[in-house]
Parts: sequence; C-alpha cells; structure tokens
Amino acid sequence: KSRTQERTNTESSEGYSLIMELGPLHDVLCCMIFLLCIIGYIVLGLVAWVHGDPRRAAYPTDSQGHFCGQKGTPNENKTILFYFNLLRCTSPSVMLNLQCPTTQICVSKCPQRFLTYVEMQLLYTKDKSYWEDYRQFCKTTAKPAKSLTQLLLDDDCPTAIFPSKPFLQRCFPDFSTKNGTLTIGSRMVFQDGNGKTRSVIELRDAANGINKLLDAKSLGLKVFEDYATTWYWILIGLTIAMFLSWIFLILLRFIAGCLFWVFMIGVIGIIGYGFHRSFEKYEVSELSEIIIKSNPSVYRQMIILCIIEVTVILMLIFLRNRIRVAIILLKEGSKAIGYIPSTLVYPALTFILLSICICYWVVTAVFLATSGVPVYKVIAPEGHCIHENQTCDPEIFNTTEIAKACPGALCSFAFYGGKSLYHQYIPTFHVYNLFVFLWLINFVIALGQCALAGAFATYYWAMKKPDDIPRYPLFTSFGRAIRYHTGSLAFGSLIIALIQMFKIILEYLDHRLKRTQNTLSKFLQCCLRCCFWCLENAIKFLNRNAYIMIAIYGRNFCRSAKDAFNLLMRNVLKVAVTDEVTYFVLFLGKILVAGSIGVLAFLFFTQRLPVIAQGPTSLNYYWVPLLTVIFGSYLIAHGFFSVYAMCVETIFICFCEDLERNDGSTEKPYFITPNLHGILIKKQLVPQKQKE
Repeated sequence: KSRTQERTNTESSEGYSLIMELGPLHDVLCCMIFLLCIIGYIVLGLVAWVHGDPRRAAYPTDSQGHFCGQKGTPNENKTILFYFNLLRCTSPSVMLNLQCPTTQICVSKCPQRFLTYVEMQLLYTKDKSYWEDYRQFCKTTAKPAKSLTQLLLDDDCPTAIFPSKPFLQRCFPDFSTKNGTLTIGSRMVFQDGNGKTRSVIELRDAANGINKLLDAKSLGLKVFEDYATTWYWILIGLTIAMFLSWIFLILLRFIAGCLFWVFMIGVIGIIGYGFHRSFEKYEVSELSEIIIKSNPSVYRQMIILCIIEVTVILMLIFLRNRIRVAIILLKEGSKAIGYIPSTLVYPALTFILLSICICYWVVTAVFLATSGVPVYKVIAPEGHCIHENQTCDPEIFNTTEIAKACPGALCSFAFYGGKSLYHQYIPTFHVYNLFVFLWLINFVIALGQCALAGAFATYYWAMKKPDDIPRYPLFTSFGRAIRYHTGSLAFGSLIIALIQMFKIILEYLDHRLKRTQNTLSKFLQCCLRCCFWCLENAIKFLNRNAYIMIAIYGRNFCRSAKDAFNLLMRNVLKVAVTDEVTYFVLFLGKILVAGSIGVLAFLFFTQRLPVIAQGPTSLNYYWVPLLTVIFGSYLIAHGFFSVYAMCVETIFICFCEDLERNDGSTEKPYFITPNLHGILIKKQLVPQKQKE
C-alpha cells in the first residue's frame, strides 16, 4: 500500500501539482469569460422578465395588438380570434411574416351560418336582428348602411361569414365529410361576398392543415386519457428497465466476450445466408451466364456479399488479439462500475442540470419574444407592394400614401418591439440566449465526462483493487473538476458551442433562402452541412479524451488535448478496435433492454399476460404506453451505458499510458489487471522467441 501511494504520488507529480496552479492564461481567461457570460445571462433573464409578458404568447392578438380574453380589458369576454377573410391566408406573405394578411378581431363566439354583408343589408330592412348577429364579427365603428365598396375601403366588417368553430382560440371553418365529400355547413360552394362563388376546397387550402390540427386535438385527448390510465404501469416498466440496465452492466464482466463472438458469428451467418439465397435461384451450371446476362443486379449482390463476408472474417482473424484486449477492457469497465456504483447515479444529476438549462433558455426566449409594445407593419394580400413590411400606424394608415399606392394593403400587428435601446437589440439578445444555452449544455456534459473520468482513473491507478480505491471517488473528482478545471472544461465546450452555432446559422440561411437556391448552392450547403457534422463529431471525440487526460494529470485543455491526440495516434488500431467493439456491445445492450421491456409491455397492454397481472382494459391506443415504455427504456439504457462507455475509454487511456510509462519491473510495475497483463506478456514473449 505504501508503494501504491508512492507510485500514485510519482504519477501525479507532473499533474496534480499543476492543479494548485490555475493553469495557463487561455484557460483562466476562458473561465473568466464563461463566468461573465453566466452573469450576463442571468441579468438578461431578469431584464427580459421585467419587460416581457408571456400572456402575449398565450392569448391570441387582434390586428390592433390587443389580447383576446384578457381580464380588465374591453376584450375580456371576447376570447376567440376571428379572421375577416380567411381566403387571403394563402398569400405568400403568410410564411414570410407569420401573419395572415386580413383584419383580425376578438369575438365571443364563432359564426354559425352562411351570410354575406349584402344579404344582411337586404334582410336588415325586414328584421334588424340580422345586423345584431352580424355586427358581432365587425369593428365597433361599423354601420349596416355602407355600400360594399365603402365597406372594403374602411374594412369594418367581413364581406361574408360561414359556419366555424373555435380551435386554439381561433375561428376555423367547421369542415365535415358527407358521403365522402368535404362540406361546410352541408354546402360544397358558397358566396364570398365579393360576387364570387368559392368552393370548400379553396377554403380548405386557405386554412391549410386545419383538418389535421382538428384530428390532432381529438388524438391528443385520447392519448392524454391513455397516459392518465397507464402512468403508474409506465413508471413500473421504466423502473424495471433501470434494473435491467444495471444488471447487464454488472454481467458484462462475464458475458462480454461471449456476447460479441455470438453476434459476430450471427452476422457472418446472415451474410452467408444471403449469398446462399442468391446462389440457389439458378442452377450451378447456368449460374454465371444467366446471372450476368439476364439479372446483373443479383450478380453484383453476390459479389458484394462475398467481399463483405471475406472482409469480416479476415478482420476477425488478424485483429483477434486486439479484440481480446477490447473485450477484457469491457469486462474491466464492468468491474470498475461495480466498485464505484455511485457513477450509475450521476446521469440523474446530469439530467437535472440539463433540464434547468433548457427551462431557463425557453423561459428567457418567451419573455424576450413578448417584450415591448405592439409594432404594426404593412401587409399586402397579393404580396405585390413596394411598401410591404414597412412600419405603419393603424390609426392613420387609410389616409397615408401607402394605402393609395397599395390598394387592399393592411396595417396589421406584427410583433412586440420598441424604439428603446433594449428593444433594438432584442434579436441580438435572442442570439446571445441561444449561444450561452449551447455553451452551458456542452459544459454540463463536459463536467460529467471529466468527473466520471476522474473516478475511473482513480480505480485504474489503484495497485490493489478495491483496497486502494479512496472513499467517494466520484464526488472527489466532481469537486476537483469544479474547483480546478472550470476554465479547461469551458474552453472545450466553447469550441463545440461555436461549431453548433455555425450549424444553426447555416440551417437558418438554408431555410430562408430555400426558394432562391439553385443546384450549385444546394450542393455547397450539403457539403458544408456534412463537413460541420464531421468536424463536430471529431472535436467531441477529441474533447472527451482531453477531459480524461485533464482528470488524470490536471493539465490545461490544450496540453491535454495534444497529449490525448498523440497517445491515440500511437495506438490508432487499438483505438479503432476498442471503440467499435464497445459501441457494438453497448448497442446490443440497449436493444436488449428496450426490446425485453417492449415485449413485456406489449403482452401486458394487449391483455396477453393475465396470469401475472391484469392490464388496463380501457385504452384507446395500446401503442401509446407501449412506445413510451420502449423509448423511455432506451433512454435509460443509454444513460447507464454512456457511463460505461466513458469508463471503458478512461481505462483504455490509462492502459495506453501504463504501457508507455512502465515496463513491468519492480521499480515500474504495471497497474493493469492480471488478464491484460497475461496478454501483454504473451505478446512480448513472441518477439523474444523469434530473436532466439
């Protein structure tokens, strides 16, 4: 034990002595910038909270920027938004401005019948109740005696109303199907009040997606009922998935090798079976001539399968020793988690921290989006106006030159803003909110990886396991990462955040310029998207190994990234084999856990396990709890196995460092396990015998 302590002190003389120093300038600078960004992020949230009003996102807003249904306002009893001319919502400006270019007012109920303004005037002379019914969907200044031309000019009333019903606090057409034909109020055509006959199909196109939304509402209610009925069974299934994941990780020390070779033999068998099925379609004597001439695709398929089969077999033969090392590392990872079980609880802490970051980002974004006073812009129904999107004043809009230059244009509410310095920089604050959110998310992930790496490195460098493992290694490693390595982790996560920000900007430009793209620009964007994806994954892999080196030696990020890169390049073949074997085994584990729970859930929710327990009998869709259990089980398994993957990577890095720094002598003994040590001795004896 004293030798172990001496060895540990020797190993850490180059590393943890540097921890007491704050590291190089760039890590300290990045730490300071990170802390300032967090302080600024908190200040931004407070300022947005003062200026923002989430009710603006919850309540629909009319063309004057007034809330529908807000207490203490004239619209308190008018909770529904009504569109004067829903047919205008097919205008291209709808997608550009996210606003339908028609007047919108708040009403207490939706229209229940077909009626045009002209028809109302004719009936008004006989029965004034028609105007009382129609005026509910007009502005307060509207009068029944206006001509149609004057009505269109003043825009006080809709030219026609039709049967509607409220959905999402908005009046949408009351579509129905009669004998397989789409109708509205038992009609297939109707008058639009401008002397034109419109079909229900046109109205359906104008209210694009409304039918799907209505169906989604009904579907959502049924899904909610199913969740309310089965929520405790879902929790039981997820709890079982958690125990299965934990048991699988513990058993990997015994079944990792068997699991890998069984499935590899299965892969070889499946490929061979595919070749056999292609081969037996024809007689052997006629095989080459018939396949090449009449069915060359089968010929190519057989060649590809044959090449894959031979390649897999050759790789297994020539890489068998490295695969054995990878499997032993998998078993060692299972053993390490068994000695440090607290690491399996850490994903819950990561989930809580990520949830806090996500919630803060969403709340801040909502308050920023609802900050300011109503801003009105010119919206042209036909989308052909040189003044479109210009700021306007609805009180005097009809007397301005814009109204004369663009007949039919409207001055409608667009968004909430203002002329103050704060309101002018709201778009910038949105970008800042998104960037700091990405930085915090990646920092939380980096913190978890560094804390886990420190705990598993402590396990590896203990000479006598588990006697020499200190108490609470995970909590000690977590505190060390927070206290000494915040700058290094912030620097590494900043790089990932910048790459992700560039990807988001690229996607935003692609979305905004989609209609003006040509083949060359699409090709370049596809190449950029692919390059950024590769760059992000490469940096994530390098950062993960850099965090392991930081946890082992306590050096700064750049030094650790350089050391990790050089170490991996010197062991590139071992890295490739270990990563692929680990990924393959863990993927099988995820599928095994999710599949097992999925089968049990299917039998249970479909009433096929009455012997064990009686499942719910009043489900609308049994696939709702079933898919929830399967997806949740997969996420739980992924959380457990991400810890395991970090464990294997850390042990692998320590293993490579151990081989390079030590020679197995009394002065420099190996810290590897007896199994790995046995393989190493065999590999060293082979060249010695060849020399003799």
